[in-house]
Amino acid sequence: MNICLDYIKNITIESEKNMNLATYASSDTLSRGRLYPDYQNIIRSPFQRDRDRLVHSAAFRRLDGKTQVFAYHEGKNYRTRLTHSIEVAQITRTICKNLCLNEELGEAIALAHDLGHAPFGHAGERALNNSMSKFGGFNHNVNSLKIMTRLEQHYPEFDGLNLTWETLEGTVKHNGPIKKVTNTYLRDYNKIFDLDLKHFSSLESQVASFADDIAYNNHDIDDGFRAGFFSIKDLCELSFIRNIIENFDKENPLCTDNIRIYAITRNLIAAMIFDLLETTKHNINKYKIETTDDIRRQKIFTANFSKQMHHNITELHNFLKERFYTSSKIARMDIKSQRLVEDLFQILMNNYKLLPMQIRPHLNSNSSDEELAECICTYIANMTDMMAIEEHQKLFDVHCRF
Repeated sequence: MNICLDYIKNITIESEKNMNLATYASSDTLSRGRLYPDYQNIIRSPFQRDRDRLVHSAAFRRLDGKTQVFAYHEGKNYRTRLTHSIEVAQITRTICKNLCLNEELGEAIALAHDLGHAPFGHAGERALNNSMSKFGGFNHNVNSLKIMTRLEQHYPEFDGLNLTWETLEGTVKHNGPIKKVTNTYLRDYNKIFDLDLKHFSSLESQVASFADDIAYNNHDIDDGFRAGFFSIKDLCELSFIRNIIENFDKENPLCTDNIRIYAITRNLIAAMIFDLLETTKHNINKYKIETTDDIRRQKIFTANFSKQMHHNITELHNFLKERFYTSSKIARMDIKSQRLVEDLFQILMNNYKLLPMQIRPHLNSNSSDEELAECICTYIANMTDMMAIEEHQKLFDVHCRF
């Protein structure tokens, strides 16, 4: 048995040598560690273990029932928060590998980045942010932190998943530094485990953020087309997409639109990845980046697109906004979803005894409005779309007996 363990250790050490990480990459051996003492694993790195703990979490599974653009009942082939997160993780690993970054950390952050999203996508987030306006608002990145550090209950020694500092920091700050902390949970947790909120996160985290943009822009093209909101002819109003189709049609003149849409997203994802790689490498040389601290002390993102790609993405987003996001069908569902979430929040604020029995022990008649609001917000935010609809029916539909 000892021979086997020694063999595994040797493989692990050799694997670390073969990673060939850049000097500005996040190193496993230089990790700032976990909040609580935890065992060392001989065959998995700290960031691999973070990834695995996230994949096995209940919050990650719930993403399958949370809206990306279409609500859960509008079609089985459209993206959910879960499939979106998987796509982001795949793109993140590709980019990290080519920049000699820590792929495992990038993947963990990508898988965690939407854990805290409310049901019904951005409509649900708006509803909770409006409802929590007196108490610091709602931010899904902070709710992700709460899930990872408190709500997931897997271990007897501590609450949460006890992830590494780098994964927590990268998830909370993947959209950039947090200059002003208004959320009570984030402020209190940061006192315990300082996440260096005022500075940029690791390059792996920044890559995950741009991979998020690449994934959602392209899968929204696919989903929007397949739902009939626009045609390929409409998409060709954008010159960079027209060029993709013209080149594809020259070599494949008899393909159906179902194949052509894959050509668009496939080539556009590749173009965005190559542009991000080229621009990021240029910035690394320009700013003389050598360490992870150099990354964090920058005044702007080190990872970035070129000006031309930013222009193309803005054009694409405006197209999707006009033809897809603000269409009457999507707008109607957004309004209904937002009202549903606001209804839930308000009725529970008026009578906390309507909350499930397992949540009520955290509250009593002496609880402050802020404590009550935070508890209710967390409860709603961690629902799937279906859970929210069913809870609304139980509380507002007189014909519902449950």
